[in-house]
Amino acid sequence: MREEEDFLGKKTLPDSVYYGIQTQRAIENFPVTGRRESNELIKAYSMLKIASAEANMELDNLDHERGHAIIQAAEEILDGKLLDMFMVDLIQAGAGTSFNMNVNEVIANRALEILGHSKGEYTYLNPNDHVNRSQSSNDTFPTASHVAVVIEADKLLKTLTNLSRSMEELGKTMVSVPKSGRTHLMDAMPITLGDEFIAYSMAIQRARDRINDSRNQLLEIPIGGTATGNGVNTPPLYRETVIKKLSEITALPWLPAKNGMEALQSRSILVAFSGSLGELAVELSRIANDLRLMGSGPTSGLNEIVLPPVQPGSSIMPGKVNPVMAECMNMICFQIMGNNSTVSLAGQAGQFELNVMTPVITSNILESLMMLNNYLPVFQKKCIEGIRANKNSIEDKAGKNPSIATLLSPKLGYSEAAKISKEALETDQSIKDLVVLKGLMTKEEADKFFDLDTISKNPYK
Repeated sequence: MREEEDFLGKKTLPDSVYYGIQTQRAIENFPVTGRRESNELIKAYSMLKIASAEANMELDNLDHERGHAIIQAAEEILDGKLLDMFMVDLIQAGAGTSFNMNVNEVIANRALEILGHSKGEYTYLNPNDHVNRSQSSNDTFPTASHVAVVIEADKLLKTLTNLSRSMEELGKTMVSVPKSGRTHLMDAMPITLGDEFIAYSMAIQRARDRINDSRNQLLEIPIGGTATGNGVNTPPLYRETVIKKLSEITALPWLPAKNGMEALQSRSILVAFSGSLGELAVELSRIANDLRLMGSGPTSGLNEIVLPPVQPGSSIMPGKVNPVMAECMNMICFQIMGNNSTVSLAGQAGQFELNVMTPVITSNILESLMMLNNYLPVFQKKCIEGIRANKNSIEDKAGKNPSIATLLSPKLGYSEAAKISKEALETDQSIKDLVVLKGLMTKEEADKFFDLDTISKNPYK
């Protein structure tokens, strides 16, 4: 065991742990979710600590012995070591001070070991004075948040490109399959099944573009602002130097905040990014709803497409297969929408020179990104790429679609066309057959006039 002391008193910790007294206080004070900060944020913070140590050494603000030990300790964390030493709950003290100190203490104690000293020997290498030099929780936590979010966002952008392409390719295989369009869940003018999926592809691409736009805004970071955005306790050129070092470490073009005080007061950039994830969730959930409806049946639903069977659907009804991949997609989207609501509430909850709610903003965004990055490739492979058209069911429904009477309006007028539509529905006949029966067209004329391939052709292609 070892004893550590801060200005509030003393605590005893197991000598095996690399965190210190401030982390221990946070563990005791915030037993909220049982979930710690994500590895993505831990590693982003470690990159920032490396960049800061390098900047401080370059500016003669930190001696090289301690600086290199700090860098080595942080690099070990990037390699996946000591991750179990980050114990602070997702929901913690405002501004992320507890987590910043968790990072500072783990790096400090590992650096002490590297230099041949004992853990807790803070008179030689201190979590605050050396690891946190030229920094504050107020600027490091939002900066590390941006780093973690951008890295995960870049994975999502690639994933969405692949998903959109998969939907487009599926659509191209079905552009010659006419089907009933639906508005208000009621029959409408025919389209093709292929065009429906190509439209889904475009919706995903548009959502991806919005995410990319908001991702680019996250490249502006507040590091160097320290406590209130005015850069107190930083040496000249620190902000420019640390951003240069961080850009080299991450291979990303970070930019200084245009206004240091605004960058600490406002979390609008993160809120906007979360909003773009919410917009994506709306589109994905809408598409999942359509897939479940089109695949419903097989005898009493629409039964227009066959979704790939991936597992038995019932513990009591033999042979039942459910649209589980689309159902899971819906639930993920609901969670993302809820996360976005939390982020929005937290975004407006800052006061004066600091929004202290950044930890809950960051954790919700990273959770949304994690779910999307984990599930969308599986959804693409096990659902989208295996969908096939049930042509017999689709063509039968499309042929009997009473909305085809719309084509008669220019010839007969809206009222007469409506009467024919109603009669076709009541007598279970197609519009084409009824028009021939009434002598309004010959069979050859009706075949040409009501050709589904022509009717369903997309003029916008």
